[in-house]
Amino acid sequence: MHPYRTHTCGELRATHIGQTVRLSGWIQHKRDLGGVLFVTLRDNYGLTQILVPPGTPVHQAFEDFRVESVVTVDGVVRHRGEGNVNPRMPTGEIEVEAAAVTLQGPADVLPFPLHDEGTTPEATRLTYRFLDLRTPKLHENILLRSRVIASIRRRMIAEGFNEFQTPILTSSSPEGARDYLVPSRLYPGKFYALPQAPQQFKQLLMVAGFDRYFQIAPCFRDEDARADRSPGEFYQLDLEMSFVTQDDVFATVERVMHGVFTEFSSAKVTGIPFPRLPYDEAMRRYGTDKPDLRFDLPIEDVSDIFGAGEFRAFRGVVEAGGAVRALSVPGAADKSRKFFDDLEAFAKEQGAKGLATLLFPVGGEPKGTLAKPLPPAMREALQTRLRAPAGSALLFVADADPLPASVVLGKVRIRLADLLDLREKNAFSFVWITDFPMFEKDPETGQITFSHNPFSMPQGGLEALETLDPLKIKAFQYDLVCNGVELSSGAIRNHRPEIMYKAFAIAGYSKADVDTKFGGMIRAFRYGAPPHGGIAPGIDRIVMLLANERNIREVIAFPMNQNAQDLLMGAPSEVSQKQLDELHLRIVLPEKG
Repeated sequence: MHPYRTHTCGELRATHIGQTVRLSGWIQHKRDLGGVLFVTLRDNYGLTQILVPPGTPVHQAFEDFRVESVVTVDGVVRHRGEGNVNPRMPTGEIEVEAAAVTLQGPADVLPFPLHDEGTTPEATRLTYRFLDLRTPKLHENILLRSRVIASIRRRMIAEGFNEFQTPILTSSSPEGARDYLVPSRLYPGKFYALPQAPQQFKQLLMVAGFDRYFQIAPCFRDEDARADRSPGEFYQLDLEMSFVTQDDVFATVERVMHGVFTEFSSAKVTGIPFPRLPYDEAMRRYGTDKPDLRFDLPIEDVSDIFGAGEFRAFRGVVEAGGAVRALSVPGAADKSRKFFDDLEAFAKEQGAKGLATLLFPVGGEPKGTLAKPLPPAMREALQTRLRAPAGSALLFVADADPLPASVVLGKVRIRLADLLDLREKNAFSFVWITDFPMFEKDPETGQITFSHNPFSMPQGGLEALETLDPLKIKAFQYDLVCNGVELSSGAIRNHRPEIMYKAFAIAGYSKADVDTKFGGMIRAFRYGAPPHGGIAPGIDRIVMLLANERNIREVIAFPMNQNAQDLLMGAPSEVSQKQLDELHLRIVLPEKG
């Protein structure tokens, strides 16, 4: 017999009754019923109930063992008997009558109860992450992550992709976030950088002629934590394809994503092809480039109605070049005054000067802050334009800049979805956001900078860069969004050196800067580079959606906390003076206060 187990704790069924078996696992629970001790034994595969007869050495041993101790149990499989079967457990028909037990790993008193989820502070959970990973939900999340990655690999190989690994120690690159720098021992004063993404290397693989590459790639960015972003490191399905258009990339990714989401969820998944929404339209209609399309409620432009109307406050905004945006909320006209006051307070927190209302109660006269100032014809025009039946509430934001008006209403739109429970249940709603601006103006410096990926091909190529206002140039850049979460960003790449130099020049980089920072890629492009493009869906975010978790740390085995600290391993930590000397480093701490 195997020294530790003949079966796992999730394996035994009625067909095993009468067999002598050996199980190993953790003691999850103990209960004494009239001298008979019932023990729940747990391993990675499931649970088995152990019956421990009274007055036996095994009984005394189990009484002494603490919960979460690791034991090996020998015994005979028995039927639980009528009325004792637990249909909620796969092993619920049987139990193992213990004949012998061996203590493999005793447990100290636990720092927190493992099976009382939601009551333990996150700092404690992260400090004892190895215990937290034993809790059923988190344990299943990490197993789900493994299965999702395995499925992605199978699907990518079936699509004709080859898996390659790219370097971890590389050079610093302007990917949009801070680099993690690694000092060089052999080259004093010089540093490696951990890759924010394998961007340049995967493009070089295309230049090398490999045609289709993918990798489950670790990426490192020194940025702040968010609910959907882990500080420090994350993983992505990194892929690149040669001789493809944007449509080819979309078709490949849609097959993989649709397959994964239908494999691991019974929820409704957007059918192929996924809808597409240009960036400008997404910002105008939803106030965000990450729209949640599980509910309707688009933002509408009513500037023309107010511009020709008699309401001076809004007409003045429109005449000065601003805009009035509106939301039509069916069934909300009967909400309380406090509901709309709270909503206006929220809008002001987001930067609005106010949130005007026009309500059409069923069987009643119009109400709201605009009911009296607007003449009947104007109210009717708004009701018609916004397709607002009786019972609807219309919400308005006016701003001298049209974009902030939509952005504020976009946040109000999400707030309404929370308050009114508007989202479709059990659904994954995918959408492509396309035609991103190539450049944007830095709000602090006023300088032109890249708005997305600097290695993207501008729409119109070199001619567009030489003749158009940079802020008007679109790029072959795209994001894949699901349920309001950005899953991935990608682009058709700029593979022509002359276009690359010009694009970087507009963003303030000299030819020498480009040669210094991207010399390897520029040299490669001079020796025959194919048109190519790619994308990089985030593994952590995919699993977060499939596991129905709100925080990305719930699908990462050993995450950092919001302050980018590893409480389990104590990182970041101080190092010895010897290590600093070897790396030619001196620590200069900021002055206190």
